[in-house]
Amino acid sequence: MALAGRTAMWWARLRSPCPAAAALCLPRRLPAGPAARERLYSCRGQEKIDMSMYPVESIRNFSIIAHVDHGKSTLADRLLEITGTIAKTERNKQVLDKLQVERERGITVKAQSASLFYNHEGVNYLLNLIDTPGHVDFSYEVSRSLSACQGVILVVDANEGIQAQTVANFYLAFEAQLAIIPVINKIDLKNADPERVEKQIEKLFDIPIDECVRISAKQGTNVEKVLQKVVEKIPPPQCNTADPLKALVFDSTFDHYRGIIANIALLGGEIQKGHKIVSAHTKKRYEVNEVGILTPNEQPTHKLYAGQVGYLTAGMKEVTEAQIGDTLFLYKQPVEPLPGFKSAKPMVFAGMYPVDQTEYNNLKSALERLTLNDSSVTVHRDSSLALGAGWRLGFLGLLHMEVFNQRLEQEYNMAVILTAPTVPYKAILSSAKLIKEYGKAEITIINPAQFPDKLSVSEYLEPTVLGTIVTPHEYIGKIIALCQDRRAVQKDMLYIDEQRIMLKYLFPLNEIVVDFYDSLKSLSSGYASFDYEDAGYQAADLIKMDILLNGNPVEELATIIHNDKAYATGKFLCERLKGAIPRQLFEIAIQAAIGKKIIARETLKAYRKNVVAKCYGGDITRKMKLLKRQAEGKKLMRKIGNVEVPRDAFICVLKRQTDK
Repeated sequence: MALAGRTAMWWARLRSPCPAAAALCLPRRLPAGPAARERLYSCRGQEKIDMSMYPVESIRNFSIIAHVDHGKSTLADRLLEITGTIAKTERNKQVLDKLQVERERGITVKAQSASLFYNHEGVNYLLNLIDTPGHVDFSYEVSRSLSACQGVILVVDANEGIQAQTVANFYLAFEAQLAIIPVINKIDLKNADPERVEKQIEKLFDIPIDECVRISAKQGTNVEKVLQKVVEKIPPPQCNTADPLKALVFDSTFDHYRGIIANIALLGGEIQKGHKIVSAHTKKRYEVNEVGILTPNEQPTHKLYAGQVGYLTAGMKEVTEAQIGDTLFLYKQPVEPLPGFKSAKPMVFAGMYPVDQTEYNNLKSALERLTLNDSSVTVHRDSSLALGAGWRLGFLGLLHMEVFNQRLEQEYNMAVILTAPTVPYKAILSSAKLIKEYGKAEITIINPAQFPDKLSVSEYLEPTVLGTIVTPHEYIGKIIALCQDRRAVQKDMLYIDEQRIMLKYLFPLNEIVVDFYDSLKSLSSGYASFDYEDAGYQAADLIKMDILLNGNPVEELATIIHNDKAYATGKFLCERLKGAIPRQLFEIAIQAAIGKKIIARETLKAYRKNVVAKCYGGDITRKMKLLKRQAEGKKLMRKIGNVEVPRDAFICVLKRQTDK
């Protein structure tokens, strides 16, 4: 009876015109996770926007680019507030930085887009903003973002002036032939010197001083003028709604409930729910479930038109189905696929293994989903006798590697072992047998186990980068000494103004990949900035260094290094192993060897029983006899004993050193 009464009351509330009463009959079990619940509540009563009000002529697509910590995300927050996209509150800090790792580190690692509605001189404009990362390791995100834009806002700190990544980002935009609006930020700081920064911009980038906009993004000073400049200086996209549908997938994420959400830029035609679309990459057909814009949260719309930027869901369940750079078109209306993006070139490789091998499949699934969102990571299967089955991953730099590892832990709850980073070397083979085996004369080596013998190679090649260092002039001597110590060759030296110098050096990548940036910051009291770009390969005197335990090589600890650095690296590895391997009942010789030549050695002493403890005085020959017998026993034990290197010792030696 009670059950029937409750059912009747539930139906009455459901039919009630009162929203508050109807809300009470929601199911007791809501979707798991705060993001899913937020979507459920935000969709209720949400009106769809009519995007046909914004023709191509009133659309502006632009990115914000700058060096690290020059105020890109703060400026994006103010632009969102001014246009009424988000409510103006004091909690608006890094609104577009949605990842936990971004908020913890205070940096942007993932480009995020948002659509703004702005009225200028009585005309409504749709401004599609993309906030980009500033660190050199995420320059691939910047180059991808620029492909969907017609202009950029170049932000420069009024206190620090032009930095290394400012120069790199300017040339990315300049080569893409985008309109550039220079903005000088942080003019409210006590030591701000906007006049000096304007002269730097004019000297380096040939942009007139009167085109620079002085703002304070934190206080909102003059930010409205930036929006006016965006409307006036940046051209609308060149496309037509009457053309067949052509959509570029420039980013994608995985959602447990809806599958893959693809971020698209429409370069022609229109798209709406129910349309049958085809992927140019996989040739698979899908039905569109939802289209919308990001404001910065998802806002469903009836349609998306040419020139607009938004998202779509179409029931894509597999992570391989939404390739970044793919072209989407209507079924039976094929178009010429867009060229897509130039694939990212990994600069650093590291082995990744699950802490527990039973977690292998879970880690595989997590890697697939995370690489969907970060397509610049390359993945190759690998295995190790000590660490089991895993992968060798390619990253754009060391910070990229750290952030990827942190995202695995935070977003997928996966604990992994990450080995020391290495760079990809090349070898030009001279042995006809090896050329036949590999099918080519030049091979790439990403694992020391694949390093060919010197007798079968005519030349080894190592990767190089062209590094740009911007520093105050008082630190120039220390920095030049550091670069020379890293085998760098000076290419250029330019005074930006009376205080700052820009240096260009050709570095071997292996010399800067681990601790160069930290050393540079220490020498310059944090004032110097560093940026690099790929500069191809050059011939080098490379060798493979093996680690021997009692004469037996340990494959996992082999490394490829330059001949000049062999002794120091060998000594360091031997010392580290001595502290990591537990003592045995026999002596262990830890040696670093190049071929047959031993270049460094540490000895791990054996556990010894005090055999002369029972001798109270007496003849010395009695003691010598007991010690000699013990030494013979240890010698025999060393011949037949095997050194079992525990897994923890491998992890300790192989992992990247943060304390170095």
